[in-house]
Amino acid sequence: MSGATRKYSISIPEDLAETVREQVGPGGFSAYVTEALRHRLAMDRLTELVVDHEARHGAFTDEELAHADALLSGAAEQHVKGRNAA
Repeated sequence: MSGATRKYSISIPEDLAETVREQVGPGGFSAYVTEALRHRLAMDRLTELVVDHEARHGAFTDEELAHADALLSGAAEQHVKGRNAA
């Protein structure tokens, strides 16, 4: 999903924009917003997948949710270990 870029004009609450700018610096603002948009699109897609799955198979059980949580926790731990090793 990368490639050509285009400049857009968007409205963001000033306090939010300044908090981001303070955190990432003036050169990192666009990259931060791009990453946030990609994350939101991924979460929207995940929601669509869950809704579709539950429509066809019923709601996830507590056991299934616990299993998924354990898998995600393990993946998160591996991610952190990988970042710390770099």
